[in-house]
Amino acid sequence: MDELTKKRLAHNEELFRQVNEAREETSSAPQERKLTFLCECSDRACTGRIEMTAAEFDRVRHSPDQYVILPGHAIPEIERIVEDRGAFEVVEKDAA
Repeated sequence: MDELTKKRLAHNEELFRQVNEAREETSSAPQERKLTFLCECSDRACTGRIEMTAAEFDRVRHSPDQYVILPGHAIPEIERIVEDRGAFEVVEKDAA
């Protein structure tokens, strides 16, 4: 996979992250209540939704290199799965 493609895929994930952060920040729901977030995978056409608590999302976004995605959406060339929660996975972007 070339560097331009890797950068484009990473940019796609960042856009989904921004939408999710805005969603979480405007929610007045308690931290333990489940909210619906967008899958933060690299596929711009993905419309997948992930239910997780605001607290779970906060733990993921604590690291700027981690994203929440649906199972099977990881791209091993640019990220690795660091946590499998069944309904979703947490991936970490490669530092390269």
